[in-house]
Amino acid sequence: MTENVRKNQDASFSSAMVEVENITDIEEMKITLQKLCDEEISIDDELKTLLDHQGILESKMSSLHKMMPGLQILEADSKQLCGMISFTSTLAENVSSKVRKLDLAKSHVVDCMQRVEDILDLKFCTDGVQTALQNEDYEKAAGHIHRFRSLDETVIRMSSETNEGSGTLESSFKMLYDAEEKLKLIVHNKFDAAVHQGDVASVERFFKIFPLLGMFSEGLTKFGKYLAAQLSEKADGNMKIALYPDSTDKRAHVMFADMLTLLFESIARAVEIHQPLVETYYGPGRLFPLLSILQKECDRQSRKIFENFKTHRDYSGKVRRVQQNLSTVKTSMDKLDPKELDVLLSEMVLLSSRSELYLRFMRRRAIGDVEAAHVDISKQTEDLKEVDRFFSSCELSRMVQEVIGNYIMMEEYFMREMIIKAVSMDSSEEGQQTSSMVDDTFFIVKKSVRLRAISSSSVDGVCAMLNHACTILEQDFGSVLLTRLRAGYPYGFDLQHAYNIVQSSLQHGKLQSSDSEKKLARAQFLTALNNAEVSCDYCKALKNNLEEDISKLYPQCTEQSKAKLESCLSEVMSVSNKFKDIVDFGFSQLATSAVKPRIKPLVDSFLSTSHNITEEEFSNYEANDPWVQGFILSLDTTLSTFKEAMTSANYDRFATAMSGEITQQLEKAVTKTTFNRLGGLQFDKELRSLVGYLSSVTTWTVRDKFARLTQMATILNLERVSEIMDYWGQNSGPLTWRLTPTEVRQILALRIDFRSDDIKRLKL
Repeated sequence: MTENVRKNQDASFSSAMVEVENITDIEEMKITLQKLCDEEISIDDELKTLLDHQGILESKMSSLHKMMPGLQILEADSKQLCGMISFTSTLAENVSSKVRKLDLAKSHVVDCMQRVEDILDLKFCTDGVQTALQNEDYEKAAGHIHRFRSLDETVIRMSSETNEGSGTLESSFKMLYDAEEKLKLIVHNKFDAAVHQGDVASVERFFKIFPLLGMFSEGLTKFGKYLAAQLSEKADGNMKIALYPDSTDKRAHVMFADMLTLLFESIARAVEIHQPLVETYYGPGRLFPLLSILQKECDRQSRKIFENFKTHRDYSGKVRRVQQNLSTVKTSMDKLDPKELDVLLSEMVLLSSRSELYLRFMRRRAIGDVEAAHVDISKQTEDLKEVDRFFSSCELSRMVQEVIGNYIMMEEYFMREMIIKAVSMDSSEEGQQTSSMVDDTFFIVKKSVRLRAISSSSVDGVCAMLNHACTILEQDFGSVLLTRLRAGYPYGFDLQHAYNIVQSSLQHGKLQSSDSEKKLARAQFLTALNNAEVSCDYCKALKNNLEEDISKLYPQCTEQSKAKLESCLSEVMSVSNKFKDIVDFGFSQLATSAVKPRIKPLVDSFLSTSHNITEEEFSNYEANDPWVQGFILSLDTTLSTFKEAMTSANYDRFATAMSGEITQQLEKAVTKTTFNRLGGLQFDKELRSLVGYLSSVTTWTVRDKFARLTQMATILNLERVSEIMDYWGQNSGPLTWRLTPTEVRQILALRIDFRSDDIKRLKL
């Protein structure tokens, strides 16, 4: 390395000498000299660094010299290892080729052994099936045939080509095929004979043999027809008994629903008993064909029941009459009495609910069997669709849909006509705040929707009846309440009302007392108002009850059906809001005709009472109040009258409406009155008495309505104008002012002892 440094230095020095020889300018010489000096310094530093590492480099070179013998030994060992590996590789290749040959030989041996076993099994089956047939041991014979069918006939025939026993194998095959055909014929005949003799044990015995012979479809078909025949015989017997009921039979009005229930129970019992048999001997995935056979028999028997139901219940005639009544306007004499439909509708609902329950049971069993049979999701999905399609389109399902469609129409007619009848027969008893039509109407709705429609288990039927119920409540019932409220609440002398009284009296051939007519009209108005308020609460209660009942349908509903039910339930709350609007309208009528006319003269008396009083007058007012006591007495008389005639909610609302009207008119009266200090104190006492009274007669708070008047009384009680600043702005604490700065100044100006200049200087 030192030698290399020296060579580099010589090369750079020689190149520098060449450059120096070519330089003629003094400045260039100086620059070149400087470069040479810098280069010299750099070379010195490099040399110094190399010299510093000389000891380390020498020690490393020394260690390398010591390692040389070991490296030579390592090279020799490596060559020896490479030779050993090459030898081992060659040996492994030789061994593996022999192993492959041994494995091939083993597979040939196994195949030979399998063929020998198959030939032995064939001989065993040939001998065994003959013996079993001679002993009429058909189960064992079928077992031998099943074993024979599981053998690979092609392989056995290939092995027979290389030996002299091919003729024996051919005779064995022929004999077994003949035995199979013979056994199939025997099983068919024996099964039919057992069915004919009613031998249940033999029927089940031969039913188990069919799958051993590969006759899965034939076995399930024959067994399904056998079960269907039993169901048909039992259903016919039930029909004969039911069509001639005992006169004391309490369930005669639902006998067709009971007949359908007995049919469904028989089918369900047959499925429960024989499903394990099918799954054990036929395997999973074989139950649906049996269920389809039973369902077809169910359709036939159900058709008979529905036809007899229509005949004995005059079903078609009543449906036709309801359609005519709905399509044309009929007189009361021509209309079908809705009471005639009551029992019929209940039985229709039972027919639907029992059918839906049965179909859910059959679907559940078929779906469980399909899911247990398939691992392939696509095949499983296809079979599940087929199951759903079959039960959805079966004749029973179509008949139930027809019944539900007519039920919806007839239930709507029943509900509407019964509510119209309840309204026409409306009556009020002494001391009752509502009339009979409210309870009657909601009883009818509850009966039609909760007790019948929801019991049908039909989502479409429930949704349709909820929509019809909402429409009838809003239009047929709500419009009656609105019409009665539009007649108004007569108070004092009403020219239009007096004209109506005269017209009504002339029509009846005599003049009636105007006071009695007014009293009756007031009672009718308040009853209608109470009816509307109670109807609003009944709608909310109905919705809560319906939610609880409908939630029981959710497990069998799709997401779409759940959304439909929830949407229809929300319509019930919409009807409740409609009744609330009717109540609001009634109170607007009441405020115009009963509240304002009563409050105005009472407040006018406030204007005639001086509030610019002396000490003596103030003392006299304490003993003999000139205004507020009479005001409260008049209010108490009015509120007591309405309290007896109104529901508690309506009465609270009426008292609140009275309070609102009082504050509105009293504020105007205060601004038209002048006060001195004692007059302001008197007004504060009057206001406290009034607020205390109104708070005691209603459960609703009225203090908020009197907030502005209370603040007016506070202002009128001030000793000096400047005291207002103790209550205003940041110094007011929790007090929220309802009066604007302008209104505060106007109230201060009502005090005759306050200077206007002081009021103007206030910074509010």
